[in-house]
Amino acid sequence: MRNFIITLLVLCGFALIGSFFYYQYCNSPVDSNSKADVEVIVAKGMSTNRIARELKEKHLIKSEFFFKLMVKIDKASLKASAYLLKKNMTTQKIISELKKGSVYNPDAVNITFREGEKITDYANTIAEKTNIKSDEFIAKVNDKEYVKKLIKEYWFLTDEVLNDKIYYALEGYLAPNTYEFKNKDVSSEDIIEKMLKQTEIELEPYKKQLQEQDEFNIHQYFTMASMAELEVPTEEDMKIVVGIFLNRLNSGMNLGVDATTYYSLHIPMDRDLKEEELSVFNDYNTRSLQMKGLPVGPICNPSVEALRSAIEPEDNDYLFYVTDKKRKVYYSKTIVEHNKNIQQIKDNGDWIW
Repeated sequence: MRNFIITLLVLCGFALIGSFFYYQYCNSPVDSNSKADVEVIVAKGMSTNRIARELKEKHLIKSEFFFKLMVKIDKASLKASAYLLKKNMTTQKIISELKKGSVYNPDAVNITFREGEKITDYANTIAEKTNIKSDEFIAKVNDKEYVKKLIKEYWFLTDEVLNDKIYYALEGYLAPNTYEFKNKDVSSEDIIEKMLKQTEIELEPYKKQLQEQDEFNIHQYFTMASMAELEVPTEEDMKIVVGIFLNRLNSGMNLGVDATTYYSLHIPMDRDLKEEELSVFNDYNTRSLQMKGLPVGPICNPSVEALRSAIEPEDNDYLFYVTDKKRKVYYSKTIVEHNKNIQQIKDNGDWIW
């Protein structure tokens, strides 16, 4: 009996040690160095056996039996969903994820809208990524009844955007960023309102300041930001250039911003402007000598850096600036200095065109 008890204890000891190593092995990640996502779909009604087989086939677990045993011991209820799992997860971690469920959506659509792009650019991007046609999106942007509804919801939208002379009512107000939408059947309204909410977040630190301004209304800040966005490369330069806009406005000069001419005539910014194009008068073209003051509205959707620059520009005594093809900006106080800068850029072979 004594020998039997000793033998039994030894066997139990070996069993415990073996169980420990078995647990350690089966629970350990299949590949601890892998960070790649592996998509797993757990459908409604899928059995634990089927889930275990799916995980084994995708090399996420080492043992189907161990997985099923742990689920049973844990009395786990595995939720139907789409999951992104990794091979560096332990089996217990995978079970934990399957118990929680997932917000991962394999049908989700990610759309990147870049700063400096126009509503028409956004519309084309949306058409490529979703089931919305570009002209449908533009029609929604210009739907006055819809825009009036948005004006009531977003403090930074004003009746200024309803001006009939504006090409696209919400130009300038749709915050550049990368957004995720549920699927390709997303609506234009969902996209617009998600972007406006981002604009609201970015402007929140300046809300009181903007609402108390006497000199400019909010629409004009968006307009100045959009011009600065397209004219110069950095936030530091944008602050200086907005200061120049203010200097020119205060001195009665026209703004003379090339980017407004491109926008006013629907010309891509990929060539130099012609003399006859500079003189065309409309409510956007600030190169026309007849045009005084700011354009009727923004000419692109500016970055948060450009918006900050418009709200808090740098005070300076410059009146002119010019940018070379390396995106270096030259500032000057007189037209003589400005013309010298232009000639120097051309002599160096750095003229933008």
